[in-house]
Amino acid sequence: MGVKTDIEIAQEAKMEHIVDVAAKIGIAPEDLELYGKYKAKISDEYRERIKDRPDGKLILVTAINPTPAGEGKTTTTVGLGQAFGRLGHKAVIALREPSLGPCFGIKGGAAGGGYAQVVPMEDLNLHFTGDFHAITSANNLLAALLDNHIQQGNALRIDTRQVVWKRCLDMNDRVLRNIVVGLGNKTDGVVREDHFVITVASEIMAILCLASDMQDLKERLGRIIVAYNDQGEPVTASDLQAVGAMAALLKDALKPNLIQTLEHTPALVHGGPFANIAHGCNSIIATRAALKMADYCITEAGFGADLGAEKFFDIKCRQARLAPDAVVLVATIRALKYNGGVRKEQLSQENLEALERGIVNLEKHIENLQKYGVPVVVTLNAFTADTEAETAFVKHFCEERGCAFALARVWEQGGRGGVELAEKVLETLEQKESHFRVLYEDSLPLKDKVVKVATEIYGAGKVHFAPGAAKQLQRLEELGYGELPVCMAKTQYSLSDDPALLGRPENFEMNVREVYVSAGAGFVVVLTGAVVTMPGLSRNPAAYGIDVDEQGRITGLF
Repeated sequence: MGVKTDIEIAQEAKMEHIVDVAAKIGIAPEDLELYGKYKAKISDEYRERIKDRPDGKLILVTAINPTPAGEGKTTTTVGLGQAFGRLGHKAVIALREPSLGPCFGIKGGAAGGGYAQVVPMEDLNLHFTGDFHAITSANNLLAALLDNHIQQGNALRIDTRQVVWKRCLDMNDRVLRNIVVGLGNKTDGVVREDHFVITVASEIMAILCLASDMQDLKERLGRIIVAYNDQGEPVTASDLQAVGAMAALLKDALKPNLIQTLEHTPALVHGGPFANIAHGCNSIIATRAALKMADYCITEAGFGADLGAEKFFDIKCRQARLAPDAVVLVATIRALKYNGGVRKEQLSQENLEALERGIVNLEKHIENLQKYGVPVVVTLNAFTADTEAETAFVKHFCEERGCAFALARVWEQGGRGGVELAEKVLETLEQKESHFRVLYEDSLPLKDKVVKVATEIYGAGKVHFAPGAAKQLQRLEELGYGELPVCMAKTQYSLSDDPALLGRPENFEMNVREVYVSAGAGFVVVLTGAVVTMPGLSRNPAAYGIDVDEQGRITGLF
């Protein structure tokens, strides 16, 4: 019999009713808003009642740079949560929601893998509870009100050449990146260039994730800059009288979602991706709730630590005043050998020389995480082809750098395969104190913040700012946005802004091509290299392999 696919494992699972899962952490049925048997939103009233409880320990799971060989960050997060449960500890997982575009593109879903998954897997990877649809609708309502204002006389004197608000769609669709709207008759609107981003790159997504409550959400929505007028002054969503209607669309989406792992560990899944073009972490509301619900909150940040963890620390923790207690850094021997120049089809062969060449990627991520003053545990997501010599080499390498080390076999064994890692994390929490600090102060000029992240986290030797980007940075400081953190947008596949540069590139020149402010989210977005905010589909997208039978059973979703 062949190895079962993730979706087959998920479909064979016997889920508990979500009411029973909630009861394990003291949530009564009346505090749940049910979406069928296995999904629920947690009420505002419950979160208000627990807000004064002491916080549990905050554990962040991150990873080396993604490779085609796979790393298993979400799999490890889920498996670690299950392992805590097996050891008798009260733990809640806090994860990001998947985006539809990658599910049908190349990434697949975001439920974990093997016997370390959150379920119901198909629901999560498709429409789930409709949060992303609500974000899409709110985003596009604002776009509609903007174009309607221009059509109806343009009392705010919006310069149609300086409209910065983009429409969005939660699908990889490259032809929508650059479009023209308003063609046709006079009544069909004013003709102008327009653009689409994928929903998860919308500022609305970041606002949902960073808002602390409805009042904060509305204030952030009001600060969104949609365009500039003929005097170069910002025009906001508040100016367009859009805030109330947008908030109404987002009312339910603001509440965190509760589901379960294959071993019935509670999991809050709310908001999130992408770390290369947006904020990249699950919501502050979900993380704070998990910290109050349990003794341990295990969360994750998107892509590699250079993107997801940096944003988690420098944006999310800064805004929410969170202080992580430990970081788990996920790697695989396969991915390290890939970084060492081994082709994908040869990764199952022992190759200590390639491992030594490629482990520099892990080394840089360790160094980066240590800059934030948080204890680091490195874990290898184990594969059957890994050899004892390869594992021993990585273990020694990590321990030499002051990191705890553990193997994780959670894909194959679920929580049982994560016990070694869980014990190492618990030992680290007991023996090593976190002295968390952000990388830079608010008062540092925007340009210097960009340079600091690029040089200290990525390893760049120099940062080149395109003339337009440099001018925009200066303009944003003049407008009063100089104290905001920077949200660096770059490729996830390399520490540099060039996806082809694997391992640990050093002293390269990083190119900043565009800068804009997400005033509602509370950060300045810095676009580097060729990163795009609306991905495209590959030559053979995952959608080709997805189907549903007459009984409603989905296949091919992974």
